[in-house]
Amino acid sequence: MKILYHHRIRSKDGQAVHLEELVAALRNCGAEVTLCGPESFARAEFGHDPKLLGKLKAFIPGALYEVLELGYNIPAYLRLSRAFRTVQPDLVYERYNLHMLAGIWLKRRRGTTVLLEVNAPLAMERAAHGGLTLARLAHRLERWTWRSADFVLPVTQVLADIIRESGVPSERIIVVPNGVDLRRFKNQLSAADAKAALGLSGKTVLGFSGFMRDWHGLDSIVDWLADPSTPANVHLLLVGEGPARPDLESQAARLGVTHRVTFAGLAGRNEISAMTAAFDIALQPKCVDYASPLKLFEYMVSGKAIVAPDQPNIKEVLVDGVSALLFDPDRRETMVQALDRLVKDSGLRSALGAGARYAIDHPGFSWQKNAERVLALGARCLSLKETAQAPEKQLRKPGNAPS
Repeated sequence: MKILYHHRIRSKDGQAVHLEELVAALRNCGAEVTLCGPESFARAEFGHDPKLLGKLKAFIPGALYEVLELGYNIPAYLRLSRAFRTVQPDLVYERYNLHMLAGIWLKRRRGTTVLLEVNAPLAMERAAHGGLTLARLAHRLERWTWRSADFVLPVTQVLADIIRESGVPSERIIVVPNGVDLRRFKNQLSAADAKAALGLSGKTVLGFSGFMRDWHGLDSIVDWLADPSTPANVHLLLVGEGPARPDLESQAARLGVTHRVTFAGLAGRNEISAMTAAFDIALQPKCVDYASPLKLFEYMVSGKAIVAPDQPNIKEVLVDGVSALLFDPDRRETMVQALDRLVKDSGLRSALGAGARYAIDHPGFSWQKNAERVLALGARCLSLKETAQAPEKQLRKPGNAPS
């Protein structure tokens, strides 16, 4: 199957991980995948963040920035149309972005099948965080894009409900959660070896991996470290970079726990296995209510005891007391209670880690499984299209012209 993967990603962060892992899995399944997106994406190194866009957004009126986003559809469509003519794909797989209409324009003009992957309700998200001026227009275009795709692929059931409320029929919504590349974790270091490599032998390690942002709630973990009741051998290992790091460093210094926090910096996808191996307790202190956090699946495949908020999207993946300890996100003390339990009980940590690892395979949260789901859906779309075209082809045969 030939797939044209259309996107508007510029930064090499979690979005890029999702894209590259799924594309690799699709190719591993025998699909021929061609990427179509900004040229800067292909050249960027992992961790790259296009600061020019951030500066542009800060210095021009919000409405003008959003008009420029809409205007970007013209070069995007021209690029996508050229790629479509060259590749002649069986379908277009598009990663949804706000104000990106080129894929649906191509569908309307060329009649191609479009599978639309949705990771967030971006109009709602940007409006909630004050990053949207032409909100009514953005919401209308978002609903139009979702409704126009052949199938919409949200990453959680919570997000599927939001999409359904926008008018997309349930039968055209297929939930495909994030996953993990099992091969990257096949020969993972032991916890003892991983800790020794990081100079953390003898420590009970709390770990977090990913791009650190304010909404991840890591400040609450640093606060807990500074509490006199927290055991002295507990150490926090933060893997990744992000805008929240400077504030976390300042907070640790102010509270006198700098020696108990390791900022490991950015780790490539081939290095993340060695980092998570050092975790005794894996952290997801906060999570937006519709997300499918990539880090959870890395924690799970590593067989780590996970502490995460008790909310519907998290419970689509984890079971409290079986594969994680879940806490009430509105009551900080319940997170502290979960951490206290796990720090003191290595047996519970082992049991939860085993439960988390089992959940990776049952029902199956891997990029390989996701690729198989996408290809099965693609084959279904092609079959439906052939069936719909059959009467027309029959009419075109000699002797079958309508009288």
